[in-house]
Amino acid sequence: MINQDTIVALATPSGAGAIAVIRLSGKDAITIADSCFRSVVNNKSLAKQKTHTIHLGHIVDGPKTIDEVLVSVFKNPNSYTGEDVVEVSCHGSNYIQQEIIQLFLRKGCRTATPGEFTLRAFLNGKLDLSQAEAVADLISSDNEASHQIAMQQMRGGFSSEIAKLREELLNFASLIELELDFAEEDVEFADRTQFKDLVDRISVVLKRLIDSFAVGNVIKNGIPVAIVGEPNVGKSTLLNALLNEERAIVSDVAGTTRDTIEDEISIGGIGFRFIDTAGIRETQDVVESIGIKKTFEKIEQAQVVVFLADSTNLKEDSFIKSFKIEIEKIKNKYPQKPIVIIANKIDKLSETEIENIKSQISDLHLLSAKTGFGVEDLKEKLLSFVNTGALRNNDTIVTNTRHYDSLLKALEEIEKVRYGLDSGLSGDLLAIDIRQALYYFGEITGQVTNDELLGNIFANFCIGK
Repeated sequence: MINQDTIVALATPSGAGAIAVIRLSGKDAITIADSCFRSVVNNKSLAKQKTHTIHLGHIVDGPKTIDEVLVSVFKNPNSYTGEDVVEVSCHGSNYIQQEIIQLFLRKGCRTATPGEFTLRAFLNGKLDLSQAEAVADLISSDNEASHQIAMQQMRGGFSSEIAKLREELLNFASLIELELDFAEEDVEFADRTQFKDLVDRISVVLKRLIDSFAVGNVIKNGIPVAIVGEPNVGKSTLLNALLNEERAIVSDVAGTTRDTIEDEISIGGIGFRFIDTAGIRETQDVVESIGIKKTFEKIEQAQVVVFLADSTNLKEDSFIKSFKIEIEKIKNKYPQKPIVIIANKIDKLSETEIENIKSQISDLHLLSAKTGFGVEDLKEKLLSFVNTGALRNNDTIVTNTRHYDSLLKALEEIEKVRYGLDSGLSGDLLAIDIRQALYYFGEITGQVTNDELLGNIFANFCIGK
């Protein structure tokens, strides 16, 4: 499947900028670049230079000079793709970028497909498949936690753990297969007690990795938080306070927010996507009614609900009673969702009034979105809903849905092997389930692949990577 042609693509984001990098990879990468490069020092040839060197010169098209550039040379196999690679750092004009790329295309290059540089790195054994996928996660990481996980996986933390389990299982599988060759002699080469210990250990590791997906998915995609409550309780002011900018319109007029407003911030390295919703109330306004309907849709989609009340209303016992009823309704309707109950605008209350409210409503968080009081405490509370222990301990965390699916299937096969051992099944039947488990392990790291799988994975990459 490895193409022998030479590919070219813009490796930096498209558009004008200070610098742009154009990448070539393939057996003719250095030759093609050399044909268009004029060094400022003694007309040196790129083909004769050492790997991992940088050279100042000009890209020329016949008598025409396109730009002054720096050319980096990486010779196989010591490059990202495992092939000869050239990277041209030019000025970031759109015109210059296109002129240089078009020149290389005329000289025999082909435009790279999405992810083709990383695909070649995988096919040439520079990365396994899970590491290659981590490259895309690293590029798209937008908070500290997702960056940390992607870096760990790109360095091989996850794949090395899977590869070790696969190797141990493969050793026992070989002994089981050997027994089949000597079936008439009725001998056992694989110690069943040791094999059962290995199966138990593999099962524990697989379950830990599968359980980590819940945390990994949250870290990778962020946590949606719905800010809900009646009109004019300060939902938009709270959103602005959390984001530290005037993102939502704030007004004393009830029903100002008629559609959902979303924005994301990082708290403790974890991404949280806050959703400011329309105030919940009975209304005859058609547009506002649509907004309220969307509010309940966003509550369904959110993983955490922040429920606001205007503390100036909570001074009345009758309002406290109705508010507690609303809280119970939300809790009963969404029993699996963490709900943070907040009394906003406490800057307008006396100490006595605050103590009275606190005594009647449990788990109440006091906050003034206008002054910022209690906002940091709210952030800490939201962070407490995320199990960051595994992240702090640098444990392996699964974030990829494909890996998660393969782990589930591998665990299912391992459980079949365990049942077979307990039931005294013959080696030929055990071998079937072991082979399937090995297959799913191989799917994760790329030891088992097909063109369709690789096409689906690398199609999501940017072209220059």
